[in-house]
Amino acid sequence: MMIVTSPQLSGLVVGAIPLIVLPIIVFGRRVRKRSRAAQDTLADASAYASEAIGAVRAFQSFTNELFAGRFYGGAVDRAFGAARLAVRARAGLTAFAIFLIFSSVVAVLWIGAQGVLAGTMSPGTLGQFLLYAVFAAGALGALSEVWGEIQQATGAAERLTELLGEDPLIASPANPEPLPEPPLGTVGFDEVTFAYPTRPDDSAAHALGFAIAPGETVAIVGPSGAGKSTIFALLMRQYDPQAGIVRVDGVDLRRADLAEARRRMAIVPQDVTILSGSVADNIGFGKPGATRAEITEAAKAAQAHGFISELPNGYDTEVGERGVTLSGGQRQRVAIARAILRDAPILLLDEATSALDAESETLVQKALETLMEGRTTLVIAHRLATIRKADRILVMDRGRIVEEGNHASLSSKKDGVYARLAELQFGAERAA
Repeated sequence: MMIVTSPQLSGLVVGAIPLIVLPIIVFGRRVRKRSRAAQDTLADASAYASEAIGAVRAFQSFTNELFAGRFYGGAVDRAFGAARLAVRARAGLTAFAIFLIFSSVVAVLWIGAQGVLAGTMSPGTLGQFLLYAVFAAGALGALSEVWGEIQQATGAAERLTELLGEDPLIASPANPEPLPEPPLGTVGFDEVTFAYPTRPDDSAAHALGFAIAPGETVAIVGPSGAGKSTIFALLMRQYDPQAGIVRVDGVDLRRADLAEARRRMAIVPQDVTILSGSVADNIGFGKPGATRAEITEAAKAAQAHGFISELPNGYDTEVGERGVTLSGGQRQRVAIARAILRDAPILLLDEATSALDAESETLVQKALETLMEGRTTLVIAHRLATIRKADRILVMDRGRIVEEGNHASLSSKKDGVYARLAELQFGAERAA
């Protein structure tokens, strides 16, 4: 209707659009940048708050409550400042856009008035055109505000899009090699060499080579930093080795379906992960869809049924974030029950009894012995008393297997690493 009413004035308006749009785009980028900064600072404050709440006992023990409050207050102030800058940028964008749009309307009014004075345009035509121009200007002003909102949302979503755009380094191949059925429970390392990405020049494993037969119990011992946990990480395929092959049931893990390979393993880590929810939910995490009867049986086998029954709501008791309402030994037994419920042919135990008292350790050790029957078991242990019955012991030092044998044969080597560790532990116990 503007074009029909006055093509000359409409051409003026159309010519002014680039002069309006380009500054809006520039301001929009600033809004996006400010919004991303606000999102980053808010995420930092939220992350610190989550850590502080989860570690509240540590802060109380070291009397650092005031420090935590000041640090969080500073993080919130930074987030507030970034958010204020984002709001200012967005307000500036909207104000600038409306100013340009209505400035163009004023310019049209001035030029149209000149036409009326010259007699080339009637006052009615000018009023009609201005009415249409005001409608168009209001719509463009609203669009500029929407553009600001889009840029704000885009800045906030950049963190998510970056995460979603990441390609996993560990993934199943396009045509995975099938694993044998039923599962065999064999494990093999063929000249495996590996270094963590953060320390590429410091190999955590040097040409590791060993094979574990079905149903065999193998313990892995050695000083801290020897590479024991690295074996578990490679076996769970959390990393791929730079050289060599890791096999499960005779199949190279890099050629097998990732989920299918991991389903054949159950792990009880030293640092147990307990999720928010009930005790039953945490045990059932090992086997989604498990019945309450199966969960109860697993808890009984892990010697956890007793303390669970004494909780206010039994298996339906909420354990809190990260299981803060449970003791270390109770969390460990929940993790063992989770592994029992999973019923996998390969069992990985990383200091599974480290957080238990002597009485609980004895009970859980019996449960583990029952669980290990008929399963291939790898045990990482610092307390050598827990692995005396292992079929074989691999002694690691600086990423290499330096000794191999059973407890009796390794203890007899006077200058061996295992004999030295055994003397340090058992000698200290005898002295105590």
